[in-house]
Amino acid sequence: METACFSLIAYSVFALTAGLTLAIMQAPHDGTKLLSPAQAFAIQDPRYGAAYIVSSLCTIAVLWIAIRMARRDFADYLALKWPSLSELLRALGVTAILLLAESLAVSIVGADEMSYEPYVSANDSAGLLIFLIGGCIAVPVMEEFVVRGFMFRGWSQSFLGPVGSIVLASALWALTHIQYDWFGRSCVFVTGLALGYFRWRSNSTWLTVMAHSAMNIVIFFWMGLYL
Repeated sequence: METACFSLIAYSVFALTAGLTLAIMQAPHDGTKLLSPAQAFAIQDPRYGAAYIVSSLCTIAVLWIAIRMARRDFADYLALKWPSLSELLRALGVTAILLLAESLAVSIVGADEMSYEPYVSANDSAGLLIFLIGGCIAVPVMEEFVVRGFMFRGWSQSFLGPVGSIVLASALWALTHIQYDWFGRSCVFVTGLALGYFRWRSNSTWLTVMAHSAMNIVIFFWMGLYL
């Protein structure tokens, strides 16, 4: 319950600080309609890349406070150790297979789960670079620290065990991706299962960060080439 409570607080801080950052960035523009955090995350304008960076740092700070309150070492509790080269290569290989399978599934069912708004609304390379850093580096670090780091560590030591922890954390993680439809969230859930397995077998959250970030970067440039 403590793990669930602090995880909820962490995600709430992420949403609130992202919304506040967006409000501050939009304030100088007269006539600009302010968006709710949910709308902001769904649209994914390049300005939201900056909000992602700020809110991700605040969210990680919440985890640090929670772990220090428990008198535990931050890096040790979140399993922040570097994976071996073989572990990294296997994880990237599985990630590539998942991306291909997801692309095939999208083509078969005719779903369109991607948001092209970042490319439509970005007028220069600086805007896309900020979105790249926020969406493909900051957010993966934050999400993996919370889900595969904090949640898995706490829940895997409960009656759920490692497998139950992976399934529950993946389901909750998929539900937070409000920018996707249910088909897209099911793909996120499957990806979460794979990332959870990586975390369990390697005991390295940095491995899941690398795999998650690599997947987001591939999707980022994939969408750009498509447009």
